[in-house]
Parts: sequence; structure tokens; C-alpha cells
Amino acid sequence: MKISRPQVKTLDRILPEEPLLMMGAGPVPIPEAVAQANGIVINHLGETMTEIIGQVKSMAGYIFQTESPWIVGVAGPGSAAMEMAVANLVWKGTRVLSICNGFFSSRLAEMAVRSGGVVEKLTVPESESVDPSQVRNLLEQMQPEVITVVQGETSNTTLNHQLKEIGELAKEFGACLVVDAVCTLSTLPLNMDDWYIDAVITGGQKGLSSIPGVSLVAFSEKAWTRVDQREGLLPQWTLDARLATKFWHGGSYHYTAPVSGLLALHEAMRLVCNETLEKRFERHEKCSEGLQRSIETLGLELYVPKRARLNSVVGIRVPSGLDGKAICSHISKNYLVEIAGSFGPPIVRIGQMGEQCRVHNLFRTIHAFGSTFNDLGYHVDVPAGMASLETVLQYQKV
Repeated sequence: MKISRPQVKTLDRILPEEPLLMMGAGPVPIPEAVAQANGIVINHLGETMTEIIGQVKSMAGYIFQTESPWIVGVAGPGSAAMEMAVANLVWKGTRVLSICNGFFSSRLAEMAVRSGGVVEKLTVPESESVDPSQVRNLLEQMQPEVITVVQGETSNTTLNHQLKEIGELAKEFGACLVVDAVCTLSTLPLNMDDWYIDAVITGGQKGLSSIPGVSLVAFSEKAWTRVDQREGLLPQWTLDARLATKFWHGGSYHYTAPVSGLLALHEAMRLVCNETLEKRFERHEKCSEGLQRSIETLGLELYVPKRARLNSVVGIRVPSGLDGKAICSHISKNYLVEIAGSFGPPIVRIGQMGEQCRVHNLFRTIHAFGSTFNDLGYHVDVPAGMASLETVLQYQKV
């Protein structure tokens, strides 16, 4: 049988004439320096790449707030970094406590099960942060070797804001604490060493404002000792952290590195360092505050109570009679602004990560968002929402 040649459209016939403004839960818009770096190819084992990887690790130490040298990358999305952390720290019979208050924290639990762990879930009610007293009770009962938690649960826009207290509990009970910080790293404080976190996971495409497909894991000395002393071979060859050190710490071959993506990540991290974490946190806080206040001024309801609300991705309850998919489709087709649907909750989500947090992006998004509701027959006050955003942002250089 002969397979016929397909008729394929060029990208310019598929993509919209004007690029979509990416204001969903990721990927996010990327700075020009990142886009330019992503178009460069160099030798993945040459001296230039060795210097670049050295700088990436140095910048990661600042961004993760860790003195640990055990920073490794993976060619894959944030989920690959999640699996690298879990698979290297969990094996058959490992007792794991998984704190689950949404889709991605539950994914960590599933990865631990697939790695052979004996997993106990602490299921937190939706839109609530985990209570450290509940964690203590389970630690006393099961004495886990590993704890998993997500700092920012993007699926329902909930923040676990007591990571420091959970880290202190992990230290007290001798467990390794694994934290997914894919959407929060560089958008919210996360002090890996001071909070006794043993593995931090991030992807490039959210807070760091790089491209999807290149991710990082930072292991503490305690976690790395566990990784290095495990018996037997890791079943996942590509995700073996010890093998990854051949490239990330030895300048030799593990697999062909995603060269362009690493250059893009370097530039994204350089921009974070130049801005400084303090200024970056302030920018994200103010922009998210402006977005949230303007949404409420429109006459819409935020999904998560303020005490547990994630700044990085904001969830808006879909009013009765409207459909979240219809909202996302309408704003994309008519206003060229892309926002996100949900993983179950009756919400739509707007991102506030990295390059999303810019004045022009926020004003365009609020105008498009409010106009979409009016177009769909649900009246909101767009001028009032825009004015509210201006009130919050008028003195901010964002």
C-alpha cells in the first residue's frame, strides 16, 4: 500500500494574522531576548554550553534561594520535572504523604504510586490551603519518608501559603519535602533552604517566562544523598538524576540537550535576576491585585477566598447560564486574547506570571474579558473595571 502525500497548510494560514495575547495558565508571552535565544543552535557539549549551564545553575541558586549545588534539568515540560523528582526519591515501599487540593497535586500522588510508593493522601477541600496541624497528625501516624505538595494549585487557583511551616514539619520528622513551584517560582516568595524544602520543581513556560519543554529540579543535600544512595537502577533512564549530572555537572553526554531551549531559559533567568526577586514579587502582587479588583468591579466573583487565593493564576467563577468554554472561545476569536478554562471547577482562569504582568496586557485583557461577557448577554461594567485597574496600577512601573 502506498501512503499518499498529505496536503499541509503553512503556519501563516493556520495561525491568526495577529498573534494571540497569552493570558491563560501558561505558556505565557516571552520577552524578545528569550525569543531570539530560542532561535540559536550551538554544540550541546562544547565549552560555550558548559559556560551557559554554569550560569543557569548559578542563577537557579538565586531564584530557588538555595546553596545546594544539585540543580539538574530535563528536556520536557514541568510534568517531566515532577516525575524526575518523584521517581528519584520514591521507590518500592517508600512511604509518601501527598497533600492533594487539586489536579496537579493529585498528579504528584499518582507519580509516587507509579514509582512504587505506599501513598497516603491528605485531601484538602477545594479552595482551601492545607492546614499544617493536619499534616502533623498524619506525620505522627505514618512517618513518611517523602511529602509532596504544590505551592500554587493552578487547576483551581489555590495557594498553599504555609509552606514554611510544612517544611519545618518535614525537617522535624525526617521526611524529604517535594514542592511543585511551576507557576510560583519567581512570582511568589519561595525560600528553598530557609523553608527546609528538599526538591523544588519548575518549568520554563510560566513564572520564568521562557518556552515550554525545558524544566529544572533543585535537590537539597539531604534529598541528593537519598538519590545517590538508592539501591538499584531507576527504571526511567532519561529521568535518572544521577545520569543527568553527567551533563549538568560534568559537561559530558547524557542525551542530546535541548540547546535552543536552554539558551532561552538562560535569558529568561537572566532577566529575572536583573529585575531582582524583590521587585518581581512586588510587580506580580500589584498586577494580580489590580486584576482581581477590576474583575470584582466588573461584577464577577473570584473563586477562591482571599486567604487561600493564588496570585499567579486567578480563577473567576462562571455565572449561571454561561459556559466556560464559550467564554474562552469568544475572547480568543473576537479579541485575540487567550485565557484558560478549568480542570473541573466552574471557573475560567487568567494568568499573572512573568510577562503577563504588564500594564498594556492587563488593560487589553480586562477590556476583552468584560466585553466578552457583554457580547454573551451577561452585563458587566467594563468602564468601571478599567477604571479600577487604573487606580491600582497608576503609580506602578509594570
